[in-house]
Amino acid sequence: MKIKNQLIWKEVEDYVFITLGLMLYAFAFTIFLMPYKIVTGGVTGTAAIVFYATKIPIQDTYMVINGLLLVVALKILGLKFLLKTIYAIFVLAFLLWLAGSIAPTNPDGSYVKILGEGQDFMSLLIGCTLTGTSLAIVFMNNGSTGGTDIIAASVNKYYNLSLGQVLIGVDFIIIGSCLFIPQFGAGLDRVHMVVFGLCTMAIENFTLDYVMNARRESVQFMIFSKKYQEIANAIGMEMDHGVTILDGHGWYTGQDMKVLCILAKKRESTTIFRLIKMIDPNAFVSQSAVIGVYGEGFDKIKVSLPKDKKNKKLAAK
Repeated sequence: MKIKNQLIWKEVEDYVFITLGLMLYAFAFTIFLMPYKIVTGGVTGTAAIVFYATKIPIQDTYMVINGLLLVVALKILGLKFLLKTIYAIFVLAFLLWLAGSIAPTNPDGSYVKILGEGQDFMSLLIGCTLTGTSLAIVFMNNGSTGGTDIIAASVNKYYNLSLGQVLIGVDFIIIGSCLFIPQFGAGLDRVHMVVFGLCTMAIENFTLDYVMNARRESVQFMIFSKKYQEIANAIGMEMDHGVTILDGHGWYTGQDMKVLCILAKKRESTTIFRLIKMIDPNAFVSQSAVIGVYGEGFDKIKVSLPKDKKNKKLAAK
């Protein structure tokens, strides 16, 4: 019963943070990007391009495109992921409509430029930092805003490619399409729009990767202490964390000693240091960042096996 309640609360927590992420996205997109007609990637960016050219409401185009992509998501990502995606799509469509309806407008109906005239790049910088952060919040809580996020999440599920890398390729195509839309003005004006769009792509995806990797960042501890057993017990019991004990030999002293090796999330570092200091303030500790940690309790290994190796593995089973 306790485990079931924990799972329910985890689901509730996911939906709460997904909603908060979507609220941040709708706010940033409507207030900082749309008034300056800044092009972005993704389905939202595609809907914005359609809006700039035809005045068709963003939420309408957003819903139509996502409806088509959801068919793909059902097979690849599964029903559980799809439910959150459907939720996110409807909520974001509503939030985009809501933000657009309450955002300050000029007498001609255009959105007010909050930062003033000539502040296009500053508005781009602020807006894309916020939208990138909001996308990271949504992804970290097992959700998706739909659209190209579905493509990115599908690739990330099977291959060791970051979400940002996948989105860059798709967004490049969407943003580049502005060059072929005459409604955006002369050729030089369209080039300017594409250049700004490429800037949004770089900033948003860098922020997305940074926020997500900051949470996943791992560290390695090497602990040298005579009280190694007490430290290992404390870390194992208090943090429910695995500890490896290695055999060491001092070159200068010529004495044998035990060395604790621990792989942990960076956010756990303070707790580990606190436990070490409580047991042995004189312990010698080395902490180093690691590029990646894969296996139980950490990330999954996402590489494809050659067909011959895959067949041998299946035959062995």
